[in-house]
Amino acid sequence: MRIGFYPGTFDPVTRGHGDIIRRALRLVDRLVIGVAINRDKGPLFTLEERVDLLRADIGAICGEDADRVDVEPFEDLLMHRAQQVGATIIIRGLRAVADFEYEYQMVGMNRALNDEIETVFLMAEAEHQAIASRLVKEIARLGGDVSRFVTPRVNEALKGKYGG
Repeated sequence: MRIGFYPGTFDPVTRGHGDIIRRALRLVDRLVIGVAINRDKGPLFTLEERVDLLRADIGAICGEDADRVDVEPFEDLLMHRAQQVGATIIIRGLRAVADFEYEYQMVGMNRALNDEIETVFLMAEAEHQAIASRLVKEIARLGGDVSRFVTPRVNEALKGKYGG
């Protein structure tokens, strides 16, 4: 069984993330989505909220493939968690060249830690390339409509955070 690990903060999960999740399922038998704590980013949603939002929307994101997806929090080293879940592939989504520069460095470090786990980059579909969680939060904070960038559940959660 080929297991993939898709790590991220998902603060919040966007339609761009959903695109990567659906496409990753074409490459693996099982996908584990690791929701990282990452206190350095100062997340809007708590770890529990981010995990709950992803779990609640995984059916809407993946349809009949939802049973092949697990969502779990993690705080340890990415490569350690990937090993723990039995992953042979780490999935990373790219939107732009700037993403690649950062990810390229990470791949080098990850391969030094465990060269048995490959990293696969998936380019976001054109309609999702501009979607970044950071921008979605900024638009929502300023009262803009983010409904086309996130699921209805995430949209409502953002309104709840910003009083919309």
